[in-house]
Amino acid sequence: MPRWETPRTGAYNAAVDLMARNLSVRPGKIACIDTTGRHTYADLAERAERAASALRAIGLQPGDRVAMCLLDGVDFIAVFLGALRAGVVPIALNTLLTADDYAFILGDSGAGAVVASDALLPQVREAIRRSQWRGELVISGAPDDGPGRSLAALAGDQARLAAHPTQADDVAFWLYSSGSTGRPKGVPHLHSSLMLTAELFARNTLGLRASDVIFSAAKLFFAYGLGNALTFPMAVGATSVLHPGRATPEAVARLLDEHEVTIFCGAPTLFAAMLASPHMPRRGAHSLRLCVSAGEALPADIGHAWTEHTGVEIIDGIGSTEMLHIFVSNRPGSVKYGSTGRPVEGYEVKVIDDAGRSVAPGETGELHVRGPTMATAYWNQPEKTAAAFVDGWMRTGDKFQVHEDGSLSHRGRADDMLKVGGVWVSPVEVENALLGHEAVLEAAVIGVTDEAGLVKSKAFVVTKPGVAPDGALAAALKDFTKARLAPYKYPREIDFLTELPKTATGKIRRHALREQETARRAAGGA
Repeated sequence: MPRWETPRTGAYNAAVDLMARNLSVRPGKIACIDTTGRHTYADLAERAERAASALRAIGLQPGDRVAMCLLDGVDFIAVFLGALRAGVVPIALNTLLTADDYAFILGDSGAGAVVASDALLPQVREAIRRSQWRGELVISGAPDDGPGRSLAALAGDQARLAAHPTQADDVAFWLYSSGSTGRPKGVPHLHSSLMLTAELFARNTLGLRASDVIFSAAKLFFAYGLGNALTFPMAVGATSVLHPGRATPEAVARLLDEHEVTIFCGAPTLFAAMLASPHMPRRGAHSLRLCVSAGEALPADIGHAWTEHTGVEIIDGIGSTEMLHIFVSNRPGSVKYGSTGRPVEGYEVKVIDDAGRSVAPGETGELHVRGPTMATAYWNQPEKTAAAFVDGWMRTGDKFQVHEDGSLSHRGRADDMLKVGGVWVSPVEVENALLGHEAVLEAAVIGVTDEAGLVKSKAFVVTKPGVAPDGALAAALKDFTKARLAPYKYPREIDFLTELPKTATGKIRRHALREQETARRAAGGA
């Protein structure tokens, strides 16, 4: 079997594949760097094997589920790969959730154990108390006097466990959707899907190689981060830099410099914040050769400014938890800022109108996608499954415009679209226009109803450091957007905020702004 040909059926274990391809040729190479040090591929393999034995020692059998509430670091990779090796199904949990969220997921998933970083024990223990969950708590880090068993002690006491003979189309792991408008949804993925994302996107689209050093601001518990920081570097034998804390501009700049990072994966809000920060190195003062953006559409002005400042392209794309990673993307060397690009090899997309017809170039419709890494259901949610997975396609809920050359441009979520004067308006288009102003760091646009019952657009703006927001700036921003957009699209109202509400994945929570605005107006604040 060729090195990059991932089997779709038959005997296959993703963890065995990821480790074997490196142990045979580069056992002493640094696989990952975290706050505890630098870890070789041989060290990582041993840790994963011990973690596999530890999970089986606490009673987990092949097919059982283990929740992972772990900060980014070598233990996350060891437990994730160890679970796959043992045939146990790891569930990577967002470390920014509340105890109530964890309580829901523990009950919803039926996990038999949870492995948690010591820093996250208060939330996890409170979740266990609330849910009355009866599984096993395993602590990664320095255990305290509370309930729970030490991962290090468990792993150290066990003999090596032979890899479980899983199949390529067996369920390998779960992720939970961000749940920005409701409870998180469990999304199962197969053993074959991990390496397929590396094959189709990391190799065929990005051209990653063994000499790369990769840092992902998106954490390992995200689908985006899991590929960037675990699957992709291990697939090609590269090095991953792991950071457990917040990806502030200062912290990111330090990591890029200290570890001579060549591939940086972020989100539009972080790229914008770094451009506004004095810590971001200019061209010639860094080792970057490529940057990747996902999570939300990258505004063209941010892309152009980044390339002007650093001399490096940002490869913008769109992915989802359901598809596991990016499925529409720009390509290195042919980036078109303002466009999300074309389908990644192996994926098919269609953009359709409300009647299910494909839209013509220049028109906007809802994006549907299918491909080899697509999940087929949400765990225990048949109604949401039926709504999202239709006739072999996944409905993304995203609006896209189709261009003559076949490329696509994101126009926002379907439920965020505004109908102003009988014409549909994309909030993303208005936001991108605002972001072109030198005073604007972030912007979010929603629809509000005026006294006549008509919908108008309203913008919420975060200004760059040192810029004082006032009425004069609001007026200037309105004039600025009028000059860049059709007249009916400019924001009739502008409010200034110190920060925008976001999901744990960094996406703007426009629905939260709508709810706040509705409550304010109901209280007489209009």
